[in-house]
Amino acid sequence: MEKRYDLEERLVQFAGECIKFCNSLGSTFAENHLKGQLIRSACGACLNYGEAQGAESKKDFIHKNGIVLKELKESRSTLKILAYSELGDPQMRAELLVEVEELCAIFGRIITSARKSLGQ
Repeated sequence: MEKRYDLEERLVQFAGECIKFCNSLGSTFAENHLKGQLIRSACGACLNYGEAQGAESKKDFIHKNGIVLKELKESRSTLKILAYSELGDPQMRAELLVEVEELCAIFGRIITSARKSLGQ
């Protein structure tokens, strides 16, 4: 995955790559369940980021970015389960894990900085 510095583009690309990865999985019960979970959480992170951009206050901004972080952490956990279960292309899965770790770190810093500016 090519690295991007525009967060919306990175989140769109992450969600899209997760969809591509899920489309490469089989159709066992476990794979179908985890595919749905990963697609929902990866897309949810991207969509909630859009909500955060329209936040009505600093507290709302923190809250909505917290949801983005929550969705990213859910995506990370799902990818870890897939890795443990040895499902999907290992290289693709590893690249997604690296990207989600970076995105989690970025959003963690965004939230921490926003809280500091509120004096929390």
